[in-house]
Amino acid sequence: MITYLLTNWLLFALGLIALGIQVWALVECLRTKPAQFERADKRTKGFWTALTVGATLVGVLFELSPGIGFTLMLELAAVTASSVYLADVRPAVATNPRGGTRGYGGYGGW
Repeated sequence: MITYLLTNWLLFALGLIALGIQVWALVECLRTKPAQFERADKRTKGFWTALTVGATLVGVLFELSPGIGFTLMLELAAVTASSVYLADVRPAVATNPRGGTRGYGGYGGW
């Protein structure tokens, strides 16, 4: 009985952490302009938006009905997709957000 309760609370806590990661990835994706994805040679903004929205929905559904089995596998896939966005795509699209070297003359910064 105690093991069952501890497992459920642990899954709930880990699900909340995963949901935070998923919401963070979604917000960052929505804030990024579509041209930045093209400049960084990543997939389109629509692709990443759909992926992060889907991951966030899976995270919400997992928190509403935590369980072991298929829902846990979906949650792991969803948090992995959001983590890939945050670890790989976000830094790539944020490196040169304006597409130029404004403020720099031919000899460096002002």
